[in-house]
Amino acid sequence: MRINTNISSLGAQEAAKNTNSSIGNSLEKLSTGLKINKASDDASGLAIADKLRTQVTSINQGISNGNSAIALLQITDKSMAEQSKILDTIKSKLIQANTDTTSIAGRTAIAKDVTKLLQQLNNIGEQTNYNGTTLLQASRTTADASAEANLTAARSAKGGLSFQIGEGTADLITTRTINSNVAGLKLSALAKAVRSGAKMSAGATAATTGVFTRTMAQSGQKAIDKAITTLNGYRGDIGSTQNQVESAVRNLMTQSTNIKAAESVIRDVDYAEESANFNKLNIISQAGSYAISQSNATQQNVLRLLQ
Repeated sequence: MRINTNISSLGAQEAAKNTNSSIGNSLEKLSTGLKINKASDDASGLAIADKLRTQVTSINQGISNGNSAIALLQITDKSMAEQSKILDTIKSKLIQANTDTTSIAGRTAIAKDVTKLLQQLNNIGEQTNYNGTTLLQASRTTADASAEANLTAARSAKGGLSFQIGEGTADLITTRTINSNVAGLKLSALAKAVRSGAKMSAGATAATTGVFTRTMAQSGQKAIDKAITTLNGYRGDIGSTQNQVESAVRNLMTQSTNIKAAESVIRDVDYAEESANFNKLNIISQAGSYAISQSNATQQNVLRLLQ
């Protein structure tokens, strides 16, 4: 028997040290809910899990972009729906003006109404925006859109909007160019005619210069029909783009859920399994403590014999 060096005790202490380290790791997993808390736990697993987490973060931002785009497209569609109602009303009034049962005074009143409606058409084009981005034309004009003098002022078209709905820079969904106002819908000739006709005095006759005539009403109807077709084309594009965005968002949500599940398999701890492991290690630790005490007791017994 070796007295100078207690080999059995040293071995028991080393085993106890390793067991206590394992208990610490197990307790960390149970307290954090993660089986990978640092690179040394599983280097390759950590790399894969972190990559999946980054992918989920990017996808979630794409979903957020998509929801914002849907809100923007809904605003655009509702505004153009209001413009469509205005065009329908104008057409009805022009039909009323294109009949001999309507007097010169009646056509003057209609011209005033149509002028106001066209001003409101411009107002909608000016005011419709999302977070400061104009939606129906390139930008707000410096001129007062509601003023009769600016009724036919040229307004630049709004270039197609782009939305990144996905992880990559190429995951873009775009809209077509929109220019939904009097000039953009090519209603300037009608606007000039009704603006002039609205200024006629009560004694105006068919021969009075600037009076709003049946011929002008007929031409105006044709222009309105074309404008309605153009506006419906804008709305159709917005509607199909919204459907595309909604589909992309649903797809991204499915991807996000599945990738989170994959990350969870790699990173998250199995509580039942780890709890059983923790209890096992505690039993081993207690047994180790007993082994150390027994090893030390043997040395002490030898010392008693020498006394």
